Amino acid sequence: MDASSVIFQLLIILVFARVFGEILAYFGAPPVIGELVAGIVIGPSIFGWVEMNAVIKIMGEIGVILLLFDVGLETDLQKLAKTGIKSVVVAIGGFFAPFALGFALSYWWFELPLLSALFVGGALTATSIGITIRVLGDMNRLNSTEGQITLGAAVLDDILGVILLAVLFDFSTKGQIDWLNTLTILAFVSIFFLIAPIIAKIFARQIQKLDSRVNYPGLKPTTVVALVLFFAWLAHFFGAPELLGGFAAGIALSRRFFLPFGAALHNEKEFAQKIEVQIRPIVQLFTPIFFVSVGLSLDLGQIDWQSSFFWYFSLALLVVAIVTKFTGAMLIKEPWERKVVIGMSMVPRGEVGLIFTGLGASAAVFSDEVYTALVMVIVYTTVLSPFWIKLYYKYKGDKLES
Repeated sequence: MDASSVIFQLLIILVFARVFGEILAYFGAPPVIGELVAGIVIGPSIFGWVEMNAVIKIMGEIGVILLLFDVGLETDLQKLAKTGIKSVVVAIGGFFAPFALGFALSYWWFELPLLSALFVGGALTATSIGITIRVLGDMNRLNSTEGQITLGAAVLDDILGVILLAVLFDFSTKGQIDWLNTLTILAFVSIFFLIAPIIAKIFARQIQKLDSRVNYPGLKPTTVVALVLFFAWLAHFFGAPELLGGFAAGIALSRRFFLPFGAALHNEKEFAQKIEVQIRPIVQLFTPIFFVSVGLSLDLGQIDWQSSFFWYFSLALLVVAIVTKFTGAMLIKEPWERKVVIGMSMVPRGEVGLIFTGLGASAAVFSDEVYTALVMVIVYTTVLSPFWIKLYYKYKGDKLES
């Protein structure tokens, strides 16, 4: 594509994301729904003004990386650690239940081939951390107990998803599972989460020193964004999702982060607050591109609405996709209202589900009907879940105050 076409498409994306976000916010719905709907409206599903391309995809990925960095800056690590066990239970329950039930339903009830059924189950394990966090952040619930449990669970869910994706990819290409490759990915991801915050904190200290000596406008946002992108690349190098690199960098630079091995790396609250103030406009510029790109990835015009198999299969998968994400939440010791909202927050599949579905399509393990049914499930959980979460808080929010 030529530069003018890309510029015009970005213009459309930013304008429609803002307009639809404001409209949804006016009616009391989460603005992220408006951004998702904007992508569906301007994409191939309706008007076809914008098509997904490499430039938009990369800018969207930068947007979700910066969003997770911003979340990391706001994360209370002590509170996150306190909810650690509960997050693990929610993640594991919300990972294995959709995979097992989705596979069983596809393989034994709808009689799909083994590999197709495995990919269907894998697609249902996904949790869109970007969408979930954006919704909770818009309602100022990210640092609530349920917000921290959901955040920890969504991060772990992403890691489990990467491992499962590697296993299924090996199975689809080699006809067998390479356990050594799987264990290697797990080891590298673990190493990354151990060393990333330490390295990021050291870099942050150097940025702080440089900022105190050099009177150059824009030094902090430029160097911090470069640091975030470096950690996104580092995460990919170690086999983890790039967005988790942004999250690790955000935690390390957070004013709530503490490393107990020397005063040289102690927290500087004023510095951390300056970073938040100067980085946030950049985050707010890029993140709508990501959510619009999720809508652009869907083509509702390709769906055969007359197919009875499509309706039976998609509705069955939808029930599995929603119900099974409550499994882990129901196993933790929390008030019933909190369990419900945690389960609801784990439902959106978004870009993670599309990655699984796209990989299955590229490996030719899906028929057109199976593929479109999965896409519809992802559409519903992605677009409507934020609305139900907002509605639930409206009526039950007073019982969730901790």
